[in-house]
Amino acid sequence: MGELTLNLLRLGIVVLLWAFVFSVVGALRGDLYGTRVLSRNAGPARSRESRAETRQRRKSPTHLVVTEGRLRGTSVPLHEAGVLIGRNPECALVLTDDYASGRHLRIYPGADAWYADDLGSTNGTVVDGEEIGTGARLDPGAQIRIGQTVLELRR
Repeated sequence: MGELTLNLLRLGIVVLLWAFVFSVVGALRGDLYGTRVLSRNAGPARSRESRAETRQRRKSPTHLVVTEGRLRGTSVPLHEAGVLIGRNPECALVLTDDYASGRHLRIYPGADAWYADDLGSTNGTVVDGEEIGTGARLDPGAQIRIGQTVLELRR
């Protein structure tokens, strides 16, 4: 192998090593500081619409409360982006229930109410005594059972 080829190979390895170091630092920074969220003002044209939405939201549930199970008393706010529930650490509500799947349930807002999707869990999800699939409407006070854990939508 020629000297030029060997030096180019060394330089390539050093560049790859630095690229790896920067990617690790970027991942750690994202884990430590989270995702940057930007909010933009909708402007005056949407102000009436946003006031109507605010009134509607006041009537709808704002929190998800654990009423039975190991996490009894835990409360999670309901966000516009939705709430992911399961055993994975990425979930907003991490359950310690043996009957919960990694990504078990997603609760999200609709036009007039909150809805729930069972994410293909092994043991299923029961809302007010009925097993659900996708698009199940959740009214205030709805009881959601995941294994031995019971959740309730509250204002």
